[in-house]
Amino acid sequence: MTELLLVMTSLPDPDAAKALAKRLIDSHLAACVQIQTGVQSIYRWEGRICEEQEVVLVAKTTAAQWPGISAFIKQNHPYDVPEIIAQPLTHSDTDYARWVIAETTGTTN
Repeated sequence: MTELLLVMTSLPDPDAAKALAKRLIDSHLAACVQIQTGVQSIYRWEGRICEEQEVVLVAKTTAAQWPGISAFIKQNHPYDVPEIIAQPLTHSDTDYARWVIAETTGTTN
């Protein structure tokens, strides 16, 4: 069975997250994208500690889409060095997995 991935990135606001999410769906790089608002991020950037409100975008896709989705996010992200990380899914419902695969290969409809 094809390996599914959760791909995560953080963005500065909901509008930026929605715009990126729609483009990921339109391009069939992700089957579903969830947007989580109200995330408090603390990190060091250019030598100073930053505290920011961010929005987390979680995309469901396949491992085969990793090169494309990571490159797409990097090219279309407002940050200089965006967080782009992925976690493999070890378990998923068979019907859901088939749907993710169909959506990310453009084989639906």
